[in-house]
Amino acid sequence: MLRQGIAVKRKSLNTQDIERHVGQRIRERRTMLGLTQQQLAELIDVTYQQAHKYERGINRVSAGRLYELAMVLGVDVGYFFADVELASEEESLSGRQRMCLDLARNFSKIGDERQQEAIAQLARVLARESDEDA
Repeated sequence: MLRQGIAVKRKSLNTQDIERHVGQRIRERRTMLGLTQQQLAELIDVTYQQAHKYERGINRVSAGRLYELAMVLGVDVGYFFADVELASEEESLSGRQRMCLDLARNFSKIGDERQQEAIAQLARVLARESDEDA
C-alpha cells in the first residue's frame, strides 16, 4: 500500500479473511438494529440459512446483495469494509465485541426511556470508577 508516496507493508489478508470481516460487520449492524437473522433474511429476500452463511463468511456476498444489505441496514457500502486491515486483530476482541453488541441489542429493546437513562447513568458511573482505578 502507498501512503503519501511511502510504501507501507502490512500483513495481507486473503479473500476468506475479508469475507469473514464483511460477515462480521453485517452481523454487528443487524444486532445493533435489534434484528434477528430471520428478519434480515426476509428484508433481503433470502433464506435464513443464506443470511447465516453471509454473516459467518461462508458464502460470498455479491456486490448487488451488499448494496441491498447496506440499504436495509442503513449504512454506506463502505461500512462493511471499515477496519478490514484490522480483521485479524479483531479475532482477539470477538468475545468482548459480542458482549458489547448484546448489550446494545438489549438496550435498544428497552421501551422505557427512564430505564434506558438509568442504565446509561450506571454505565457512566462504572466507567468513571474504572478510569479512576487505572
